[in-house]
Amino acid sequence: GEVTIGGGQCVVMAGPGAIESRRQLDQIAAALVQRRVRVLSGNILPQYSNPYGFQGLGEEGLQMLRETAERHGLVTISEVVDPAHLPLLVQYVDLIRVGPRHMKDYGFLRALARQPKPLILTRDPATTIEEALISADYLLAEGNPHVILCEAGIRTFETHTRLTLDLSVPAAIRRHSHLPVVVDPCRAAGRRDRVLPLSRAALASGIDGLLLDLHNDPDHALSDGAQALTLEQFHQLMDQFDQLAPIVERWG
Repeated sequence: GEVTIGGGQCVVMAGPGAIESRRQLDQIAAALVQRRVRVLSGNILPQYSNPYGFQGLGEEGLQMLRETAERHGLVTISEVVDPAHLPLLVQYVDLIRVGPRHMKDYGFLRALARQPKPLILTRDPATTIEEALISADYLLAEGNPHVILCEAGIRTFETHTRLTLDLSVPAAIRRHSHLPVVVDPCRAAGRRDRVLPLSRAALASGIDGLLLDLHNDPDHALSDGAQALTLEQFHQLMDQFDQLAPIVERWG
């Protein structure tokens, strides 16, 4: 649509780690529209699910996402966790996020690149920037030029956060590639009290976009509630962005 990622702004993308209900999506979408955020995210399969927990809503969840986005004038993004879901995502969403577990599944990357939707490729926590760029090249070589890299943390010795957010990535990518870079501080931190400072630091590092887990009631979320921002925290972060982004030339 009218959303450009890689055009000199920091594009905020936010929504629940797993779609639960229409009411949930409507409350989140209303908050996004209030802050002029144009991209609503939502997954149909929880990233960190267990076989006995919530397993997502499947196609019903994507229908909810599409309908909510159209009501509020938003663009949609969802993550492909299971390759079998790719046809559904192509049908319902505007951007497709590739999870870290698929970063080196080159056969699946080729299949992803043969569809026309833009792709956000998430670096695996145990791989290098060079390896991430190679995976991106598999997408580009197959003919899809709309590739975005996502940094969501790397594995280190640290235990206070799930992963360590590597904010050297935007500068490194700009030196070696034309591809835009977005950051997911929620997945890296694993806990919401770390997300705001990481987001501010990511913005200052020159990112092209920010992916946020946002929930209307994260303490009772069916998946990944600990890393999701409350609506109040989201508004607080956007207030901070309004002040900081012009200084670092990442807001339009």
